[in-house]
Amino acid sequence: MINVEHLTTWSTTTLENESTIEATDAAARPLRLVIAGGGTGGHISPAVAVIDELRSRLDLNPLWIGSAEGYESTVARSMSIPFRIIRTGKLRRYASFQTLLDTVRFPIGVSQSRAILRQFQPDVIFSTGGFVSVPTVIAGRTLGIPSLTHEQTAYIGLATKINARFCNVVALSFDRSKTYLSPHAPVVVTGNPIRQAVINGSAPRGLTALGFNDTLPFVYITGGALGSRAINAAVRDALPELLEHAQLLHQCGPRSAHEDVDLLYHRAASLPDQLRGRYVVRERVGDELGDVYAATTLVVGRAGAGTVNELAALGIPAILIPLPGAEEQRQNALVLVEAGSAVMYRQDDLTAASLTDHILELLFDKQRLNDKRIASQILDPTQPARLLADELMRLASDGGYPSAA
Repeated sequence: MINVEHLTTWSTTTLENESTIEATDAAARPLRLVIAGGGTGGHISPAVAVIDELRSRLDLNPLWIGSAEGYESTVARSMSIPFRIIRTGKLRRYASFQTLLDTVRFPIGVSQSRAILRQFQPDVIFSTGGFVSVPTVIAGRTLGIPSLTHEQTAYIGLATKINARFCNVVALSFDRSKTYLSPHAPVVVTGNPIRQAVINGSAPRGLTALGFNDTLPFVYITGGALGSRAINAAVRDALPELLEHAQLLHQCGPRSAHEDVDLLYHRAASLPDQLRGRYVVRERVGDELGDVYAATTLVVGRAGAGTVNELAALGIPAILIPLPGAEEQRQNALVLVEAGSAVMYRQDDLTAASLTDHILELLFDKQRLNDKRIASQILDPTQPARLLADELMRLASDGGYPSAA
């Protein structure tokens, strides 16, 4: 089992015995940035938004450190960012055979990260979380490289709690998350960055691409990147009644995860002619997400960090069904529920009838729906990327990079 106290002791000893990377001279040059993190879209999207923001300001020389299994390598490649793989394992609070294996992998990952950092000599490290980020943050601390770790969720997980002991700044998406950290932790509240492509969507373009129109409400149903079989099953049985009153885009997850997409295609084909055009099922929603959000009346889905922050920034009411047992999703959903912009209920209570009732209750009560839309506008969508870029530039300057001034 990973011992956090041991990690702290080990790092302090290493710091005493290792020389730090020398600060570079103040000649104008690209900012050398290491991005550490990945595994899920929630850890990747903030990195993309901040990279775009930094690239709009200065000459950026980035390097992404991640795992072989995560989606981050694909994203890095699409953004022309060099990518380096390190060994990593999931940090657990309980003992198991897998924990033993991951305990062995972890110091290997730290050693690999140190070698990469020594070679690249970054000005600053930007950790977006996930267990793959921890070895790089620790290695950076031993080499005197400033780092910032960003937490996307309202509930702070073990990886961020460990990173908080080694990084210079912990950036939070929600003020309420401070209660999960030591009062002495160096904390700033920035929000969670959202990609410009998501912010700048077009409702007419979104409706046209789906074959919808503006005469009926548009409901976007999503179970996250892999889809939710429970949500998919409830939607399948609720379709006839829902489609009498709304148009639905249903992101159900890929075939590689389950066979729901084929079941839903079959269900769609069996719908009456007048309803069939009101339902579109997709394995995933990609670059068109901004247009989808711009056209959406109501979102139904899980409460992952990315989804909740996008809803809060774009002002979209929601019905949220957190993944059972995922406390971070429940805490994320509570942010919107307490703001008055979302309804939350348990998956145990999810049926076709309950889903239909919740959706139609909001769609029929236009005043309540509008109140939730107004309440949901609790974040400036462009501010988090700017604030994080500012903080990274400050840390880089403290470490020797020439400041913008």
